[in-house]
Amino acid sequence: MSARTTSVVPQVAAPPWPDRVVPTWTDPAAVQASEAVGGPWGRHAVTGRAVFWTPLRVCLLFTVLVLSVAWAKQAPCSDGNWTGSKQYTHLCYNDAVPLFGIHGLDTGQVPYLDSPVEYPVLTGGLMQLAAVIARGYDSLAAGIGPLPDAVPVQTYYVVTCLLLSLLALVVTRGVLGLTGRRPWDAAMMGLSPVLLMYAFNNWDLLAVALTTLGMWAWARRHPVLAGVLLGLGIAAKLYPVLVIGALFVLCLRAGRLRAWLTTAVSAGLAWLVVDLPIAVLAPENWARFFTLNDTRPANPESIWAIALHYRPGFLDGPLAEGQTPSVLNATVAVLLVLSALAVGWLALAAPLRPRVPQLAFLLVAAFLLLNKVYSPQYALWLLPLAVLARPRWRALLLWQATEALVWVLTMLYYLGADNRGVDVEWFYFAVGLRDVALVVLMALVVRDVWDPDADLVRRSWPGTDDPAGGVLDQTPDRFSLSRRVRPAGSREERRSGSAARGHGS
Repeated sequence: MSARTTSVVPQVAAPPWPDRVVPTWTDPAAVQASEAVGGPWGRHAVTGRAVFWTPLRVCLLFTVLVLSVAWAKQAPCSDGNWTGSKQYTHLCYNDAVPLFGIHGLDTGQVPYLDSPVEYPVLTGGLMQLAAVIARGYDSLAAGIGPLPDAVPVQTYYVVTCLLLSLLALVVTRGVLGLTGRRPWDAAMMGLSPVLLMYAFNNWDLLAVALTTLGMWAWARRHPVLAGVLLGLGIAAKLYPVLVIGALFVLCLRAGRLRAWLTTAVSAGLAWLVVDLPIAVLAPENWARFFTLNDTRPANPESIWAIALHYRPGFLDGPLAEGQTPSVLNATVAVLLVLSALAVGWLALAAPLRPRVPQLAFLLVAAFLLLNKVYSPQYALWLLPLAVLARPRWRALLLWQATEALVWVLTMLYYLGADNRGVDVEWFYFAVGLRDVALVVLMALVVRDVWDPDADLVRRSWPGTDDPAGGVLDQTPDRFSLSRRVRPAGSREERRSGSAARGHGS
């Protein structure tokens, strides 16, 4: 035996389990991290149903641990006492606490019916649900005995965070269901720095959970259920429309437009069931979300805010309060259409049909980069898609580190340079760094699409096509712009050899 030992991936001829990929044998970052707990997973280690700690339970535990740390970060702001700019110095700002009073949830007002809300209807519904549960808890507690330290907004925020925690666990479960033979990839969701930073900042996890469940239903070949869940996701945030768009292009290439149409119609009907009653009962308040997005200026975390800062006359130039940035809106719309067309062309011209998460990730990432609003917590939209599109720890952690840096410098920027904060230049530096990291991650996904042999998911197991593809999985193309389409048979034979090497390297 050599006196010197090094950290290497075990050399084996075949995986220890017939239907699983071991990340500590295949991912360099996971191999290095495993040294802290004794090294890579042993070849004869027991896993699966033979023990309690299955991949699902471990990944859910990871999520609970990260959410616990996230709550510890948010706790100083939970009582609404933000004196001394505590929300910035403790990095615990959130939208739920101030909007509790602004939208009259503290006095029993109902979103949309009694108070205009700037969010889609289902998000307002989650706000109302948390308020109802919080009032019920406070009433029961008051009946038991006096609670001198009870603060209604704190009860509301605690209930909100508990509901969001359940949604985060749902996202982790959904991601695991979409990983196929790579269940441990869901650990990238559970141990996410983005989840730690943004889980309790806003209500975005509702849309993320519904979108992930919709993709899982699609993967299980339930197009109607997938459509209903995606439609509900659209009623919470509009971005799931992009997932439906990705499915359209992929179904067009595969000749499965009937399945897509079923999903799209189901999504439209689900959205109507949620939105139509509010649109009829309170049309002006219902439309506030759409009018606000039309009239609001560039968000500070967007590339347009940076451009306007360094070139004040750019596009619309300085605007009066409430004035619509029509030139900016038109420019953003054109760029978004062009980016969608570019992603669509990639889907049709690639040598192999891209996987659903790859295309969805590219569409959502392009939307965030080019849109005039890129709130920090929107990183949650990308997180499950990024994990599924390119499940490599190192690249994902580097991108998420820049997202976390944006939040830190956002808080310090709002704190003010004269109050131990930072100047706007440092804030824009973090935003630019985040954008560069996201573009690099997008480029890596595009490379995997253009060169399927570089796609870790497809080469990790013989014959793997798209675990999230549903009716698209293993389906031959009917329409393609590529002149170098690879037939399914030769693809599987080639991957059989590369997968065996991947498990033994």
